[in-house]
Order: sequence, then structure tokens, then C-alpha cells
Amino acid sequence: MSERMRFNTALLHGGNRSDAATGATMTPIYQSSAFEHGSAEKLAQIFHNTAPGFSYTRINNPTVASFEQRMAELEHGVAAVATASGMAAVFNAVMNLVRSGDEVIASASIYGGTIDLFRDLESYGITTRYVTEVTPEALAEAVTEKTRVVFAETIGNPKLNVLDIPAVAAYVHGRGLPLIVDNTVATPYLCRPLELGADIVVESTSKYINGSGNSISGLIADSGRFSWEEARYPDLAPYRRFGPMAYTAKLRNALFRDTGACLSPFNAYLNSIGLETLGLRMERACDNAMALAGWFETSGLVDAVSYPGLESAPGHALAQKQFGGRYGAMVTIRTGSRERAFGVIDRLRYALKVSNIGDSKTLVLHPESTIFCHESEEDARRAGVYPDTIRISVGIEDIEDLILDFEQALRGKESTYGRGGFCGA
Repeated sequence: MSERMRFNTALLHGGNRSDAATGATMTPIYQSSAFEHGSAEKLAQIFHNTAPGFSYTRINNPTVASFEQRMAELEHGVAAVATASGMAAVFNAVMNLVRSGDEVIASASIYGGTIDLFRDLESYGITTRYVTEVTPEALAEAVTEKTRVVFAETIGNPKLNVLDIPAVAAYVHGRGLPLIVDNTVATPYLCRPLELGADIVVESTSKYINGSGNSISGLIADSGRFSWEEARYPDLAPYRRFGPMAYTAKLRNALFRDTGACLSPFNAYLNSIGLETLGLRMERACDNAMALAGWFETSGLVDAVSYPGLESAPGHALAQKQFGGRYGAMVTIRTGSRERAFGVIDRLRYALKVSNIGDSKTLVLHPESTIFCHESEEDARRAGVYPDTIRISVGIEDIEDLILDFEQALRGKESTYGRGGFCGA
């Protein structure tokens, strides 16, 4: 991304060029399984990475490559690999570095699906050690000779704790380890972890990047700065000849290619459309979340509210320093009991009861019975999930309507207005 570009300009122009073949201002959907070349020699060169080009969409595709380039520019990485889902991104990002007998250190407050994945990896001899908060102090007690990766989220989902990326990156680099950061909740709008010292960023681009809830997809972005010590990361040794691209080269030529984790061209196209309005949507959603969280805090209708933008939040000062004045579009509340939480969710008129986040519409979820239903009570509590917790992904509706809707739902009364029935200022 050019230093002269501001965020919204970069969304439209960073890494985005007219289609070379047609001049189309948006790279078309190249809905093709394979690509023909003029000679057997040219195809052989592509397979041996000695010439550019496309051979098979499982490996890469022009529409997908365009999206990857735009995301790499946005994250300030040397390269990006788009995947079929956010979970595919996490799996490939971590497994690209570990082998049987290795350990991962992760935050206990990460997304429940990631905890499930790390549990699955135990069958392959890969162990995850959890710390309540990923801090230099906690890592000093957790890192062992078997540690190969430290994994955390910029903003925990759904605990909403904030990772001190520069401090953690400095510590893990001192121990010769890479930091992988899941930036799904923050998005590059709030934070670019690679700029702050992280080595690899993963995102579920199904969420805010897409913005319309119409595609499942993920992304891995590589800073290109980490020096992969051969003794600790022997599987990367053959790819060191690619210099800053070593991590991505190994990923593309091995695990990503062999597991078929590719993103479909159609979904890449939809993500590219969504990407262009990311800044505008996040600005509105963050402002709505701040207003809604502030209303919850003073309403007397909830037992607790969590949002990094509130001065009462434990990570507020860090969030203010790291995010520059906006704090994300997710809020959690506690309502006193599981039964009341279900009742509040069911009475909402505008918020949709779905497991996604990052849609333009407001979405609500009861985490304990859904995305944390496979976790132990202890693991759920460490992640900030209780029987009465409601997670809210705040959308871009008029804030007056959202506040009125949550007020009637929390008071347990039928709303006096229906969909479209309130005319806010």
C-alpha cells in the first residue's frame, strides 16, 4: 500500500488494477478448473515455480490471486493466501510450521472453533498449551523447548480482551518464535498486526471483509520478516531460497495445495466487492457499537457489558493506543441467567439469531450453547463465556432503532413498533 494512500483509498486502489486480459475494472470471475498454455514446457515451468502463470484453480486462480494481492497490500504483507474458510486459514497457518511433538501456545480466550481445531491436532502429536492472557509474563512460564508457535487474537472472540501485539511480538522474537495473530474481529481497519510486529495474520474473511454474509472464506498474510531457524523449523529449510517468501512458498507448494483448501473464484469475487466498503461499514458499525455499549452501561438493564471502547474495560487504554479511536463492532452483555438471555434474544426484532459476525446487519448469539458447546465449563469461563452471556455483532442500522429494540427485549415487553415502524432522526 502506498504511504500516500489513506485507508479507504487503499481499499479501492491498493493492489487493484484493471484486468489485463479485458480491461475490466474489477477482476472477472475466472470460473475455470484449469488453464491452457501454449507448450508443455511452459506448463512444466509453472509447476516448477520458474515461470508465472496459472495451471489449476486448486493451486491458484486469477480472481483469487487478485483478492490475495489486495489483502496483502492492505495487511502490509509480502504475500497472502486465500482459503476456503477462516478455519482452513488457521489450520494451514499453524500446520505449515509444526510437526508431531511440537507445541502451540494460545490464548484461552480464542474462538471456540479454534479450540476445537487445536484439540483435533492432539491426535497428530501436536499439543496446545493455553494461557489466560497472552502476555510476556504468561509466556515466560509457558514457553518450552517444544514451542513452535504463539497464537492469539487481536480482540478475543467473545471475551473482547485486547492483545498487546508489540510487547508480545518482542518477547516471542527474543525466544526465536513467530507470532500468529487472528485479526478477524479487529480487521485491518482497526489494526494491522504485521505493522506492530506479528509475523503471520489470519482472518476469517467471511466476516467483516465480505460484510454481507454471502461467502465462507479465509486468508493468511505473511510479513516476510521472520527468520526461520533451520534447527527449529526444518521443513522450511528447502524454501529458504525464496527469502522473505519462504513461509508462503512452503504453504503454496505443500499443505495448502495438498489439502485442497482453495477459495472458489466466485467467493473471491464477492469478497473483493465487500472489501471496497470495509472502511465505511466499520466506521458506522464501530460507532454504533460504542453508542450501544454506552447505553447498556447506563441502562440498569444488564448485569455487565464488555466493550474495549468503554473506559471501564480492562483493556481500554491499550485499545485506545493500538486502535486509534475506534474499538470494533462486537459487544457482549450478561443478563443474569441463561433463561433471560434466551428470552432477550428471542424478543429482538432487528438482530438476527445467527452464528456469524461481521454482517452489515446486527447479529446476536448465545455463545455457551453454540460456538462453545464443545468446551468444558472451565475453558468457557476462561474465554469469558457464561450461561447468561449474549454476544452482539453490531451492524450499520440506525442506532436509535437498535437501542429501542434492545430496550424492549431487555424489559421483556412486546415492542410498540414493528420492522420499519420506527422513524429515527
